[in-house]
Amino acid sequence: MNTRHHAGKFILLLSLLLAFPAYADINIAAVGPITGQDAPTGEQMQRGAEAAVAAINETGGVLGQQFHITIKDDACDPRQAVAIANELGGADILAVIGNMCSGAAIPSSKVYNEEGILMISPSATNPQLTEQNFSNVFRTCGRDDQQGAIAGEYIAKNFAGKNVAIVHDKTAYGQGLADQVAKTLHAAGLQEKIYESISRGERDYSSLVSKLKENGIDVLFYGGYHTEAGLIVRQLRDQGLKTVFVSDDDLTTKDFWSITGDAGEGALMTFNPDPRQRPEAADAVKRIRATGFDPEGTTLYTYAAIQALAEAIRRAGSTDASKIAAQLHQGSFATVIGPIEFDAKGDVKKPDYIMYKWSKGSYVPLTAN
Repeated sequence: MNTRHHAGKFILLLSLLLAFPAYADINIAAVGPITGQDAPTGEQMQRGAEAAVAAINETGGVLGQQFHITIKDDACDPRQAVAIANELGGADILAVIGNMCSGAAIPSSKVYNEEGILMISPSATNPQLTEQNFSNVFRTCGRDDQQGAIAGEYIAKNFAGKNVAIVHDKTAYGQGLADQVAKTLHAAGLQEKIYESISRGERDYSSLVSKLKENGIDVLFYGGYHTEAGLIVRQLRDQGLKTVFVSDDDLTTKDFWSITGDAGEGALMTFNPDPRQRPEAADAVKRIRATGFDPEGTTLYTYAAIQALAEAIRRAGSTDASKIAAQLHQGSFATVIGPIEFDAKGDVKKPDYIMYKWSKGSYVPLTAN
């Protein structure tokens, strides 16, 4: 055996490996409610994330590397979300897309900040998330103080002199919205007749409905998630109340109509202009619909979060989280929801909420607000 020959081949192979290092995957995670009553939101996240990763990887990935995504289920539970954040902190994770629910996102963000993991939420709207001065935390959606203001202005304009009730579900999301609606009404010189809270997970809201009936409530704003919203609407109509129901962007799922049936006709909600209608989204929408899923709600906001992340990695020329965060804080990013820019807090600079109405199983923009 010619040992010198074999040794020479080994040295040559080693030098080639050193000259052309193998690139590992870029590991990211998407965290949201895959199970539980908020699972429709989690499915939107998962579908959007997987579609974006597939599209990016098909075109060569980023910096010659492929994205690898892990889906984690926090069930919108703060404790479960923090446990997942700690788990991911010990893994080779560059960025987290999520969390979806504000109550889970806020405590998790503290862990991701400590661990130096990027965080981009497609749907956590509570202002506190980006008011913590964390340079690594972003969101592609707007904030409750913007969304709640639109709902409050609509109610003030269209129901002046009417009896208004504000109800929330005690979550960071629901209460944050309810408080902003109340603040907006007060600024317009109006005062709600009832300010009330309910508990998530209940099925019977007859006591709330009775209270609304006794007080002759003309319009109800509900801050919270679609399951309870659907049950309240159905029970309102079962009791013969014609109270106008106004709520938030968690109603952007057909599951809301599945709960209400025809009782949901005329329910109002706030949401951004439907990104499914944007020309930039045409290819993504076509691909996702081909899988049998309609990319409603936050699906495309999740897709956009991964697009922005990928472009920031390209601009940074690095997978160093701090360099990528610096890129996210500057410039504009082309996405399926249109061009987005992040401010110093990590919020999108131009959120644009409008009013929608549910009719015949679909939500459509109001022609006049």
